[in-house]
Amino acid sequence: MTREHPTVVERYGGGQITISDYDPTWPAQFERERTRLRAALGSIVTTIEHVGSTAVPGLAAKPIIDVLVGVLDMGEARTPSIEALEPLGYRYVAEYEAWLPGEMLFRKGTPGPWTHHVHLMEPSSPRWDELVLVRDYLRTHSQVATAYGSLKKALAVVFQEDIAGFRDAKRPFLQAVMAKARAEGKPPATNAG
Repeated sequence: MTREHPTVVERYGGGQITISDYDPTWPAQFERERTRLRAALGSIVTTIEHVGSTAVPGLAAKPIIDVLVGVLDMGEARTPSIEALEPLGYRYVAEYEAWLPGEMLFRKGTPGPWTHHVHLMEPSSPRWDELVLVRDYLRTHSQVATAYGSLKKALAVVFQEDIAGFRDAKRPFLQAVMAKARAEGKPPATNAG
């Protein structure tokens, strides 16, 4: 959660940052996409998780379903994953690897707004733990999740189309959540499939 990132690749579809109230259809949207991804990726997948704000009941979010896909070996998964996800409407965003080494990012949807992000990585990655830990903490701490949703709505008004500024501004909140989650020392719960 503390990585610096290039602003050149970080555009939310080239438009206004939109934070929507929680949509109770987000989990079902994830489940449909999980089924499609598992069928397309086959045996290279070890697990598929719903992460990000759309995975937290009641949390306001950018209406993009974040899907965390675990693979045994990134080197072996690289080419097959690009070939398998393209027909599903996903575009591999190679530039992200400079910011997020060990992770492949895919976006689905027209360039603005995106509908889904696939974060493909090995489950042993520290980033995997970060994504799952924050999700699980927010799921079990509704007041913190509500505060986070309010913060994101306010930041969207301030930063408008500047997604890099938006992410930088919410980083201290997420770092505090991560510290609290680690202090609680609970092993992450998963919804692996």
